[in-house]
Amino acid sequence: MLSNSDPRRKLRGRRGECAALDRLVASVRAGRSQVLVLRGEAGVGKSALAEYLVESAAGCRIARAAGVESEMELAFAGLHQLCAPMMSRLDCLPGPQRDALAVAFGLSSSSAPDRFLVGLAVLSLLAEMAEEQPLVCVVDDAQWLDRVSAQTLAFVARRLQAERVALVFAVRGPTHGPAEDQLVGLPELVVRGLRDGDARALLDSVVHGRLDKRVKDRIVAETRGNPLALLELPRGLTPAELAGGFGLPDARPLESQIEQSFLRRIGSLPIATQRLLLAAAAEPVGDVPLLRRVAERLAIGPEAVMAAEAAGLIEFGARVRFRHPLVRSAAYRAAGPGDRQDVHRALAEATDPESDPDRRAWHRAHAAVEPDEAVAGELERSADRAHARGGIAAAAAFLRRAAELTPDPARRGARALAAARASLEAGAPDAALELLAAAKIGPLNDLQRAQLARTCSQIVFARMRNSDAVPLLLRAAERLERLDAGQAREAYLEALGAAAFAGRLDAQGGLRDVADAARAAPPGPQPPRPMDVLLDGLATRFAEGYVTGAALLRRALQAFQQDAGRHEDDTMRWLWLTWLVAGDVWDDEAWHELTTRAVRRARDTGSLNVLPLALTYRAVVHVHAGEFAEASALIEEADAITKATGNAPLRYGSLLFVAWRGENAAVSAQIQTDVDEAAVRGEGRAIGLGDYLIAVLYNGLGRYDVALAGAERACEHDDLGGFGFSLAELVEAGARGNAPEVAATALRRLEERATASGTEWALGILARSRALLSTGSAAEVLYREAIERLGRTRVGVHLARAHLVYGEWLRREDRRLDAREQLRTAYEMLHRFGAEAFAERARRELLATGESVRRRVVETREGLTAQEAQIARLAVDGLTNSEIGAELFISPRTVEWHLHKVFTKLAVNSRSQLRGALADT
Repeated sequence: MLSNSDPRRKLRGRRGECAALDRLVASVRAGRSQVLVLRGEAGVGKSALAEYLVESAAGCRIARAAGVESEMELAFAGLHQLCAPMMSRLDCLPGPQRDALAVAFGLSSSSAPDRFLVGLAVLSLLAEMAEEQPLVCVVDDAQWLDRVSAQTLAFVARRLQAERVALVFAVRGPTHGPAEDQLVGLPELVVRGLRDGDARALLDSVVHGRLDKRVKDRIVAETRGNPLALLELPRGLTPAELAGGFGLPDARPLESQIEQSFLRRIGSLPIATQRLLLAAAAEPVGDVPLLRRVAERLAIGPEAVMAAEAAGLIEFGARVRFRHPLVRSAAYRAAGPGDRQDVHRALAEATDPESDPDRRAWHRAHAAVEPDEAVAGELERSADRAHARGGIAAAAAFLRRAAELTPDPARRGARALAAARASLEAGAPDAALELLAAAKIGPLNDLQRAQLARTCSQIVFARMRNSDAVPLLLRAAERLERLDAGQAREAYLEALGAAAFAGRLDAQGGLRDVADAARAAPPGPQPPRPMDVLLDGLATRFAEGYVTGAALLRRALQAFQQDAGRHEDDTMRWLWLTWLVAGDVWDDEAWHELTTRAVRRARDTGSLNVLPLALTYRAVVHVHAGEFAEASALIEEADAITKATGNAPLRYGSLLFVAWRGENAAVSAQIQTDVDEAAVRGEGRAIGLGDYLIAVLYNGLGRYDVALAGAERACEHDDLGGFGFSLAELVEAGARGNAPEVAATALRRLEERATASGTEWALGILARSRALLSTGSAAEVLYREAIERLGRTRVGVHLARAHLVYGEWLRREDRRLDAREQLRTAYEMLHRFGAEAFAERARRELLATGESVRRRVVETREGLTAQEAQIARLAVDGLTNSEIGAELFISPRTVEWHLHKVFTKLAVNSRSQLRGALADT
């Protein structure tokens, strides 16, 4: 039996949902963080379940927030609601996190913090609060959270592990916008309508008098058991209407029906009470003192408050709270435009311009009835502040409204252009295009029109990395030439990059035409920026050929390396091209340094938009170094971050990793899927990379015919950063697969490139490739040269393959003892790396020499996960739990939890014992 005080008595038919929430609270009390999304239609009972959770979480600290539709464009508004009561613990956070959160919440002024550094700060803040007692965070109406708050809380939700924190979202389903989309993939509890028996009982509780059974059945059926509909729809209807079936729910969506019910109730209230409800609906924070000041300005007396509360629509406590979000929307929509403007004007006048200038500007904008430069200017300043806090979406919204309210056409066009660029940066290309269309109407100057054209081109490239953006970027660059040489050169470099990604699928004339246009660009500033040197190098490479451009590309890489610390933003901006160039010229040192800097910089700034890319590039470097465990950890981390941010996963690193591991059928299918998708979107470079991976996979498996076909397809186009690798695979597949003429042709092309590059990696690959097509003492000299040169690089897998092919040659020369030495070295290296297909190839050759070699299998005992291994390595390096948490975007308590598991698995008792234990594993 339930006691009268048990909150479950209030929730008819929700025993299963309540039990799930009970388990959630029990888990948090036991020290295990929990995340849950309550998803269901309006009125189905999500808010009631959230109240049940709050009432039943005895002994837990409660934190609450609610999304507000009118605040969806105000950055960090929802997050501030949730965290405001915790700000007394702000000083407990590490300095960078504390500063980022202070700037985001407007407590201090500084440069824009990355929103995911703010996310790490929120994670740390919740963990800090949960140290004293378990913390239950409830976010109602999450579909109306501002985008940045939704992204941040989704990030936090995916990083919670051992913090004694529950994070529960109530969200209208299935989807209602970009904020709600951030929650997709989190654990869900779908809240459905009540079963028929419970629905009839609930209906009986609010209908007085006899109700025809058929009418009751129809109400239950049409409301689909929605509790709020069952409670609200009968209100305002006479017993005769109910009994006869008149006034029953119509064919409109249920949400609208419920809202219509609230509209009827609001319409029956005194005018002053309706205006009070309108003011409360337009003021999204629930600030009681502010609402009192507004009521005074609108001459609304205390009797209006009493009438509103007596109607059961709103509560005035420490914070103003509507009975249901649909009451808020009904109160706002019930008013006419003039009443809304009057209320927003009163809210603006009552809002402190010093402590909350942005919300004041927002209310003034909604109160404006015609263009007003003063209001538009205030919105523009609000946009600057929002941008400084990292609220790009809010900045875009402020700028958009500023443009609408700008009376001067020229200034209006400039603001629309600025709003479009901010919208693109915020990840809203459709809104950006709409704003660009508005900007075109205005009398823009020549520079602004060129910037508009470039922004249009960037949108095209961001949506689809194919050739469509190339001519647009070229035209934008040409227009910028006489206006701003620096911006023109940036546009030309973007065009070259777009053409490189389009690759073999470029239908616009190819890289050569783009390179010729870029070479004719005006000179850049002096001294040249690193990107200027990069532009010259790439333009020369594609216009005159690899041999001529290689030296310039090497110089560009040196410029970016020497520029470390001075223009880090530019370094990060062009990483997607510099990393490809480093691979193109076989510069493993630049590869290593650029990716190391990129990962460190992205971690330091909390830039989770850049970090997955940097981690993926760094993982590829580890794969070529034979450091598969490190690569796996970084790939796993990159995948986790892309899930948290909602960005598309970066698949090349993981596909390269599994191709080198030699996992046959599954990898081939994954690669083919990636190639097919690339063909559809027109990204030719990805097609070439897919064929290169096929060549690596099947050269390892000894299926040289398949490897040969893949390598030949890969070499049909000179893909930046991939062509040279594909040539090397083609030489080996041809030499081992009875296609010596194909191999010889590939070798001649490889010789030109490797000689022009001149790095130890390039010359080592060249020597190995020459040896494959040589005989006698000449072959042996070349094999030894390859091993010597590759031994001085960071590319361990290529060194191991040099030992392998040398051993294979020695066996065929019937020099079994010498062959065993090389093959044993290759086998030990490749097996240690995890390159199992190549290792098995070495083992078969060893068996052919007469040496008995047992096939090794991967240990099946419980080992460290990728994240545990990463945490253990950082601990060995001397980092504290807080420092490790900041590195990996998890809380110190979660670090401690993982380290406890590491100690148990490795049978150690302290950090001092970790180094030896890790070496043993």
